[in-house]
Amino acid sequence: MKIKKGFVLREVCGKQVIMGEGLDAINFGKMLTLNGTAAWLWKQAQEMSDFTIETLTDKLCEEYDVSPDEAKADVAEIVAEWRKLDVVE
Repeated sequence: MKIKKGFVLREVCGKQVIMGEGLDAINFGKMLTLNGTAAWLWKQAQEMSDFTIETLTDKLCEEYDVSPDEAKADVAEIVAEWRKLDVVE
C-alpha cells in the first residue's frame, strides 16, 4: 500500500490534516484531521513509500509503549479510514 500522489500532511491552525494538492484538492474537497499518533503513522507511511498494516504496527511498537495486538488494531482502524477516504492505494 502507499499514499496516493497529491495528498500531504499539513499543520493548519495547530491541527495535523491530510489534504489534496493540485487537482487532487479539487476532487478530494475536504481535509482529514489526524491525532498525534495518526499523523506520526502518516509520516512513517510516507517515508516507507510502500507499507502494510504489519510494517506500520512494527514502527508503532518501536516508538510507543503499546502491545502488538493493540497497535495492530489501532493501525488497522487508521488505515481503514484512509482507504475509505481514498488517500491510499
